[in-house]
Amino acid sequence: MTNPSGKQLLSILIYHRVLTEFDPLRPGEPTALEFSWQMENLSRYFNPMGLADAIRLLKEGKLPKRAICVTFDDGYADNEAIALPILKNWNIPATVFVATEFLNDGRMWNDTVIESFRNLSGNVDLSSLDLGSFNIQSDRDRIQAINSILPKIKYLQIEERTRTVEFIGSLVKKLPNNLMLTSDQVINLHNNGIEIGGHTASHPILQNLDITSSRIEIEKGKIALEKLIRQPVRFFAYPNGIVGKDFGLEHSQLVKELGFEVAVSTQVGVSMKTSNHYLLPRFTPWDKTPMKFMVRLLLNQKNYI
Repeated sequence: MTNPSGKQLLSILIYHRVLTEFDPLRPGEPTALEFSWQMENLSRYFNPMGLADAIRLLKEGKLPKRAICVTFDDGYADNEAIALPILKNWNIPATVFVATEFLNDGRMWNDTVIESFRNLSGNVDLSSLDLGSFNIQSDRDRIQAINSILPKIKYLQIEERTRTVEFIGSLVKKLPNNLMLTSDQVINLHNNGIEIGGHTASHPILQNLDITSSRIEIEKGKIALEKLIRQPVRFFAYPNGIVGKDFGLEHSQLVKELGFEVAVSTQVGVSMKTSNHYLLPRFTPWDKTPMKFMVRLLLNQKNYI
């Protein structure tokens, strides 16, 4: 049913991971149980759509009421292992944006920090890296340390960020290498109707790169994914995704030039027919109860962009 109010409103949700059980070091990530009731609510009270169909109907002015899309960023293995069966159970389309250099046993820099602190205890002195020192006695201490460190590392130049993260990782004996999707899992997602989108190769802050390096990052990821799924990769998600801070309008132009049809940010809000299709907003519903989750989705529809 087309929205009779005349306002064409499209909500796009961002997820990263879906966990088997609650992880105190990743409190914002939904468990399989939570994700399941969230998808059930979307199925019952909204109109879940694939991004391609939603954008087409938005352009045509035929978007139904409470249209909503589900997206995942980065390319975690549990998108295929845990989220996919739930999505299929509730018949909900989704898009997974993949940073290709982390496929097949890779690990993102933030996960190296998180998983290192999972295995650290006692005094952890990172003052030589200008990150401070920490006395780790509990998961609460670990969370405080992680929340202090990640923002300081995020915007370092990529070479310095890599050196910093490698030093932190060297403080523990072993780190997991099964967090990210394998090539076979990407293919399985695609074969099960999940749209595969670009997310650069190594997930840099594009604003920190010159324009040539940005083009290489975006194009390299696109080419790698197209070789895997043997289909055009039409959609793109900016790493981190805050316009003016993580990327600029020049990057939106790059994305368009490289053949993407749509690009999504992490600016909170909903899209309208007049929205820039290379700056579409998304948001993360973080509430842990069905009622608050639903209210959050409805309130977000007031944020027109």
